[in-house]
Amino acid sequence: MSNILIEVEKLVTPIVQELKLELIDLEFVREGRNWFLRIYVDTPQGGIDIEHCALVSERVSEVLDANDPIEQNYFLEVSSPGAERPLKKESDYLRAIGQFVFVKTYEPVNGLKEFEGILTAYSEQGLEIEYRVKTRKIKVQLAHEKIALARLAINFSA
Repeated sequence: MSNILIEVEKLVTPIVQELKLELIDLEFVREGRNWFLRIYVDTPQGGIDIEHCALVSERVSEVLDANDPIEQNYFLEVSSPGAERPLKKESDYLRAIGQFVFVKTYEPVNGLKEFEGILTAYSEQGLEIEYRVKTRKIKVQLAHEKIALARLAINFSA
């Protein structure tokens, strides 16, 4: 995580916690000539509305203006992580056990780099996904260091 995101996270976390929300992710990215600071928040039960986003945006804007951790001009965006919410923290994975997920690995595991299936277990060593190949159910163990991306997924075949 970049120094900017570390500083922003320190400033944003107390605000989000005070509002009884959860900080899901932060991004500071350049798109074309513009920079964007994106803050993704959710409720522990899942689901926020536009009023939540507006309130977080107002409060965060005040703190960022007062502390000025970002030198260049940028656009602030506050939103929900959406239905395909990223899985980054241990609590994200634990909450997702039993749910349909998409996981991409840095290198092939059992000949595959992408897995869609049910997250069946999570531990310090990694996670276990049960996925289908035609009519067969297969379980795969994925070590944390091999995971490039993990998120909830929508199961269109269910």
